[in-house]
Amino acid sequence: MSTATMAPAQDARLAHYPVTFFAIGMGMLGLTIALRTAESAFGFGAQVSQAVLVVSVVLLGLVALGYAAKAVLHPGAVAAEWHHPVRIAFFPAISISLLLLSVALLGQWPAVARIVWMAGTGLQGILALAVIAAWIGHRSFQPGQLTPAWFIPAVGNVIVPLAGVKLGHPELSWLFFSGGLLFWIVLLTLVMNRLMFHDPLPGRMVPTLMILVAPPAVSFVAWLHLTGEVGAFGHMLLSMAYVFALIVATQVTKFTRMPFALSWWALSFPLAALTIASFSYAAAAASEAHRWIGAGLLGLLTLVVAGLILRTALGIWRHEICIAE
Repeated sequence: MSTATMAPAQDARLAHYPVTFFAIGMGMLGLTIALRTAESAFGFGAQVSQAVLVVSVVLLGLVALGYAAKAVLHPGAVAAEWHHPVRIAFFPAISISLLLLSVALLGQWPAVARIVWMAGTGLQGILALAVIAAWIGHRSFQPGQLTPAWFIPAVGNVIVPLAGVKLGHPELSWLFFSGGLLFWIVLLTLVMNRLMFHDPLPGRMVPTLMILVAPPAVSFVAWLHLTGEVGAFGHMLLSMAYVFALIVATQVTKFTRMPFALSWWALSFPLAALTIASFSYAAAAASEAHRWIGAGLLGLLTLVVAGLILRTALGIWRHEICIAE
């Protein structure tokens, strides 16, 4: 194949470079934080989480560079994604990745973490408001266009307190937490209605069912940071996360029949959030059972992320990703 032939093909793949790639950043940084909480829970050193953090930053940087190139060379394709009823919900994955990075950096590089957190919080506020404005003022959506991916903007809001409280911004953290919790409750009603009373999710969207776990799991960890104690509401949030995880587990056989797509990365961050929530409860309530639940979930998370990395690399090699749908 000539260079002239290859160049248009590469340019076409760049035009189809999806914003859903940022789910990789969320999953890898979620794994990093989960490993760090495990190291704290079992008294290990931080070597493993530090190594995974480096890999996570490199992958997030590559994803960001790829999407920046798309924005410069194919702005119309970015606009088309923004107007897509499903992909628009993935834009806050950009700000979520920054917020998770600030959490991962907070222990050793607090000054850098503060800068990253401020950038992530500002971008999260802008993107969350913009997405919600598009939902309520753009056009009517059909039930089939509603998926659990719509939870992503709400999840981003409740991540803000994870570093925000320690960085000295409790009021701003409460503001984002309250907004995220409010829209999670609203969207939960809509999504459950869609799942129960309308057509099943399309094949590539089935893995997004796991996103049901993320809002209560992350909200529980945020609640601990904001209040310093579990309390009745904290118990409810963690229990809801476990309930949703069990509900998703009933659909595992469907996952095995679905072809690979980037949406499979939706399995990673919610599982990481549940792992972190389990370890966080174990520390707050001195629960040995939850410490081992967290360990089991971490083992599963590690296998899932390793499998996703290998399958994504294979998909890129085979040119199965970044193609027209």
